[in-house]
Amino acid sequence: MDVARTEVAEVAHKARGNAARLGLLALPVAFFAVFFAYPVAAIVGRGLRADGTWQFGRLVDVLTQSGIRHVLWFTTWQALASTALTLLIALPGAYVFARFDFPGKQVLRAALTVPFVLPTVVVGTAFLALVGRGGLLDELWGVRLDTTVWAILLAHVFFNYAVVVRTVGGLWAQLDPRQEEAARMLGASRLTAWRTVTLPALAPAVAAAALMVFLFTFTSFGVVQILGGPTFSTLEVEIYRQTTEIFDLTAAAVLTMVQFVAVGAVLAVHAWTVRRRETALRLVDASVTARRPRGAGQWALLAGVLVTVAVLLLLPPAVLVQRSLDAPGFAYYRALTSEDGGTFLVPPIDAIGNSLSYAVVATAIAVLVGGLAAVALTRRDAGRFVRGFDALLMLPLGVSAVTVGFGFLIALDEPPLDLRASWILVPLAQALVGVPFVVRTMLPVLRAVDVRLREAAAVLGASPWRAWREVDLPMVRRALLVAAGFAFAVSLGEFGATVFIARPDSPTLPVAVARLLGRPGDLNYGQAMALSTILMVVCAVALLVLERLRTDRTGEF
Repeated sequence: MDVARTEVAEVAHKARGNAARLGLLALPVAFFAVFFAYPVAAIVGRGLRADGTWQFGRLVDVLTQSGIRHVLWFTTWQALASTALTLLIALPGAYVFARFDFPGKQVLRAALTVPFVLPTVVVGTAFLALVGRGGLLDELWGVRLDTTVWAILLAHVFFNYAVVVRTVGGLWAQLDPRQEEAARMLGASRLTAWRTVTLPALAPAVAAAALMVFLFTFTSFGVVQILGGPTFSTLEVEIYRQTTEIFDLTAAAVLTMVQFVAVGAVLAVHAWTVRRRETALRLVDASVTARRPRGAGQWALLAGVLVTVAVLLLLPPAVLVQRSLDAPGFAYYRALTSEDGGTFLVPPIDAIGNSLSYAVVATAIAVLVGGLAAVALTRRDAGRFVRGFDALLMLPLGVSAVTVGFGFLIALDEPPLDLRASWILVPLAQALVGVPFVVRTMLPVLRAVDVRLREAAAVLGASPWRAWREVDLPMVRRALLVAAGFAFAVSLGEFGATVFIARPDSPTLPVAVARLLGRPGDLNYGQAMALSTILMVVCAVALLVLERLRTDRTGEF
């Protein structure tokens, strides 16, 4: 009798869990259907449908062009090379920030994310000043990299270093170091213990970071356009050229579909490999794992990471600051407070308040939608629909921002979704890019929670919601705050879609910078550098506040 009653209770609990998971997915599914799938489908349909008939024959016509094949090849291999180089350079940094405690750690960790939010056009210009004609390398050693692919690869590492450090380091800091120490006590070398104990535990986080880096570099636009010149072109650059210069929406639609197929294949492989390697992990408070470096080897590793950060991540922003101060008396900054009547309807300085308000709303949307999705995707016995939605969540990172921006203008222009004149359109577009970061940051930690803890809570009568609140939330609070920081940073720097939908009287900082760079004259260029500097400072301060909040809540120092 007791056994039958227990089985009935387990079945009922499983049914409640499935219903709760589907309920959690309702909002994320609706959000992506309305604000991603619908706009993208609208612009693809506009490009492939003419006179009431579908022009699928253009698929072959576009893809058989030799220039398009070259673009596809370069897009793929440079993304793979950029991902490998970023992991190679950033994984030691992830270890240092996860396991070492040193002065200035919080400030430096916040500064790492600043490059990630800079407009791509600004970063491209900064790297051109470093590695191009008359740049720092040219002046010191007579070396130029602007005509090679190395400038693009280094700029991609500059952008994505923080992705690896925060995604992998966030989990690494919570792994119990005693497991690796136990392996060493049994005779394993330091490398063997790391390879057999720590690396398998980190595999989901490493895969998630690699996936995000690959998607960002696969759709790289501003960096390739500035540093690649006429020699190198990615799919994103070609879509922009076909849309705005040649006005061939059909070719742009074909290339967008190619991105869908490529990104979908990558996501499918990622979901399959990660799910095979996921295991429950013993997570501990990050405050007990970080310690001062010991021994010459650890001090050398810390020094190497700090030198890498200084040269690769801090030097390009330093160039921007120096150029913003070229004019005497802070003339470029003072010019931001005046209306010129040409580029903006408001003083450029107003873009600061616009960006902050948009980013706060976008972060709230991304955390809500991404958090619900991550919780729903936690269980490993989810159905095919849930597993498929896990992959679909990453599509905004692999779809042309040009396509999304134009799609918003085309699709969201009729009641009940006539949002073209509404301010909410900008944070909605920014949240689309923030949600994948929230999901990928929270999911490895959520799935590492021992399922037996939830089962014990259920046996004691806890509902699925209470079990999650009492068991999961205390363990993932740190990951949630890291995810919020990523979403906020991404929202501050989003440019590709925002440039098409931001109103002239409410520009964001990246849009304002791009408009100033597009106008000739030293004053406009100097104002662009000044706004870029302000964007860096705002982001650094916001992330520093988040670091303080996160350490106060988790006890990390």
